[in-house]
Amino acid sequence: MKSVPEGAVQHVTAGPYSPVLEITGINKLVVISGQAPLDMEGNVIGETIEEQTIKTLENCKAQLEKAGCTFDNVFKVNAFMTDLEEWPRFNKVYSEIMPKPFPVRTVVGSKLLNTFKIEIEMWAAL
Repeated sequence: MKSVPEGAVQHVTAGPYSPVLEITGINKLVVISGQAPLDMEGNVIGETIEEQTIKTLENCKAQLEKAGCTFDNVFKVNAFMTDLEEWPRFNKVYSEIMPKPFPVRTVVGSKLLNTFKIEIEMWAAL
């Protein structure tokens, strides 16, 4: 369902994302709102970008599962970070959790609510 087209390339400094993906055989499109490093009581979990990325991805996974998806179904990720200097640390955690082929991805520096360091939204297809 999700594959990198033959011959697709990206620059050597690219992070854990695909430059382009082909999505075929779609029966259902699933989009989750931006998830943050929060527990169900609204408490911010984690102080570091690593801790907050793990919790945020756990929240993304939980939302996807409600729609019958896993990270394998994700083809597009938008991430918002308060400090782009933490990009390498975010990428390390992200690349250890997200399966290949990596979804296409956009990361933007942004002011976020509370003490969030990261917010992530995802698009998936079944």
